[in-house]
Order: sequence, then C-alpha cells, then structure tokens
Amino acid sequence: MKNINLTKWRYVSSAISILLMITSLAIIGVKGFNWGLDFTGGVVTEVQLDRKITSSELQPLLNAAYQQEVSVISASEPGRWVLRYGDIKSADTEQSNVDIQQALAPLNSEVQVLNSSVVGPQIGQELAEQGGLALLVAMLCILGYLSYRFEWRLASGALFALVHDVVFVLAFFALTQMEFNLTVLAAVLAILGYSLNDSIIIADRIRELLIAKPKLAIQEINNQAIVATFSRTMVTSGTTLMTVGALWIMGGGPLEGFSIAMFIGILTGTFSSISVGTSLPELLGLTPEHYKEQVISDMP
Repeated sequence: MKNINLTKWRYVSSAISILLMITSLAIIGVKGFNWGLDFTGGVVTEVQLDRKITSSELQPLLNAAYQQEVSVISASEPGRWVLRYGDIKSADTEQSNVDIQQALAPLNSEVQVLNSSVVGPQIGQELAEQGGLALLVAMLCILGYLSYRFEWRLASGALFALVHDVVFVLAFFALTQMEFNLTVLAAVLAILGYSLNDSIIIADRIRELLIAKPKLAIQEINNQAIVATFSRTMVTSGTTLMTVGALWIMGGGPLEGFSIAMFIGILTGTFSSISVGTSLPELLGLTPEHYKEQVISDMP
C-alpha cells in the first residue's frame, strides 16, 4: 500500500464532497427541520397498557383523536409507552389524560396514565437558543485549538471537514424529516469531537512529514500520511460503528435519532478527514517551508 498514489482519488472525492455539500445546504434551506417537542413545545405523556398492544394499533387512534402526528415510543418496560404530541388547546394535563383514555377506548384495555407534562413554547425556544449557543461555543473552541496547534492552511482542512460532516448529518434529517430533538443535537456535538479526532491524527502525521522530509512534494506527503494512519482510522471507525449500530438496533425509538446521526457522522467523518481534510491545505499552498524553523539574526 506504500506505493499507492491517492492524489487523483483525493481530488475527485473532494470535488464530489463539495458538490454534495452544496446540495445538502440547498436541502436544508428548502425543507427545513422537523423540530421535536424539545424545541417547539408540547405534551409528553407516559401510559401503561396491555402488553399485547402494539404501536401500529395505538398510532391511528391517537392521530385521529388529536388530529396530528403523535409520536409513540416504546418505553423500557413491556406495555409502557411514551406519547409525544403538540400542545392541545387546553394545557391542563388532567384534560390530556381524559383525552388519551377516550382515544384508546376502542382497544378495550385499561389505560393507566403514569405521568404527563407540558413543555411550553417559551421553554422550547430557550432550549433551541441554548443548543445553538452550545454548537457555536464548541466550534469556536475547536477553531481556537486548531489555530494554536497547526499552521492555518493545515488547520483549514480539519475545520472544513468538521463543517462538511455536520452539514451532511443536518441534510439527512432535513431530507427525511425525522424529528430533530435534543438527543440529535447531542449527536451533532459528539460528531464534531469525533471528526476532529480523525482529522488531527492525519494532520499530525502531515506536519511530522513536512518537518522530516522537506524536499518531498506535498502530494506525496499527504499520500504517505494517509497510508500511515489508514489502518488506525479504519479500526477506530469500524469498532465505533459497531457500537453505534448496536445502539441503533437495541436502543429503540428514544435513541434512534441519536444513533442514526452518529452513524452518518462517523462515516462522513472518516471520509472527509482523508479527502477534503488533506486536499484543501494542499490547494491552499501548504509546503514544508511553512514548518521550517525561522532563524532570527542577532545583527541590528
């Protein structure tokens, strides 16, 4: 693998990534997000029913009763369900309890309402603002760290890879209109850290080669850095994907959004750190000269 020339592949994949990124931004702008109740406000109710009842039986009854799409999520115990829906005209949770019992009456099963709470629009707006602030602070901290550790051309590749990964995940949720809630936002923040880790491993190797082999062409340095870190990148990404995949399969509805976001983020993070993360610094003119020690003359 040491003699493989990856330059053409990196350029082609980077061009495809940029085109897909532009498309993803267009999708986000046109379709927007299906915001969860964490951001829009609404009612969350936990009920206990007969264990034999399935979500396919609950969904149509609840949708018809509330005249909206009701999220029906299986809880930790059999027969226990978490229902999430937009706030009804009356914010009285007791009224909500009565509505649920009436809506599920055709099931001929005892409906026990365990708890019910209302998330007001004001709280949802505050959560959205805090989530956006957390994302902004994370990006600023990453930007500061990259600026301190790497020459700006090399840092720009890692930063662009981060933006690339986040945009792809957001575009998926905009395209599929899956619910975007706080757990998905947490996954986006986790993706930032994971993608940064992948990019830094390769960038560190590039920096070492720039110092150790100053006469080598930057294309060859990038190729050697990718080859040297490839096995580590694949093993780390593979084992992480296995863990996230298990969480996706076994975690159920509450963790589905988080797991899907992480799965996509890991795939795109691995891809972007190898392609755009190395190609952009090269196109910006990164050379071994930028890591040469500067000799300062003592002469006045």
